[in-house]
Amino acid sequence: MKKIFTSFEDAVKEIKDGMTLMVGGFGLVGIPENLIKALCESNVKDLTVISNNCGVDDWGLGLLLKNKQIKKMISSYVGENKEFERQVLSGELEVQLTPQGSLAEKIRAGGAGIPAFYTPAGVGTPIAEGREIREFNSKDYLLEEALTADFSLIKAWKADKMGNVIYRKTAQNFNPIMATAGKFTIAEVEEIVEVGELDSDGIHTPSIYVQGLIAGEHEKRIERLTIQA
Repeated sequence: MKKIFTSFEDAVKEIKDGMTLMVGGFGLVGIPENLIKALCESNVKDLTVISNNCGVDDWGLGLLLKNKQIKKMISSYVGENKEFERQVLSGELEVQLTPQGSLAEKIRAGGAGIPAFYTPAGVGTPIAEGREIREFNSKDYLLEEALTADFSLIKAWKADKMGNVIYRKTAQNFNPIMATAGKFTIAEVEEIVEVGELDSDGIHTPSIYVQGLIAGEHEKRIERLTIQA
């Protein structure tokens, strides 16, 4: 059986200043919202956060950003957060922008134990400046190093007590690959069931990648609501 936390505060208590975190989600979809809120309340600081984006001003990773707990963001998209823009322009926040496909592959490679790979994405752009370029079959490729983290915080639908995890619909974004690339992965889920209750053919992340579980209620905010007049 895996460690099942009874409070979100307890789940994040081993996350210390200066650590590197992977945080699942795409926009506000599939984010471990309660673990993020608990981190905000813990006042841990100087974090390096690897995530597709940084939430919005009042939700998700935007809460940590507003609280000035993030030192560096490694991400691919930051357009929905005004506080992010302000901190970058003022020099308060370091940002490493990475093409989205490259970011996903850097995380996947880290989880697979592959230290680096070559990709054509980014060649000929400012992303490639000062970095290794190698030619294969008359085409240039950029060397990208893999990413790992001290902790991965992911969001899933269900888990059994062994730590086998199932995601629901679009929550299968960065969560599955981040689960493999953290030294300690905590899965925030909607329901924890007994071993044997999950369909083994439907498990997305096997228990070997999950070290801790916690269940809770989720608000599931919409990032940008569009309605027809």
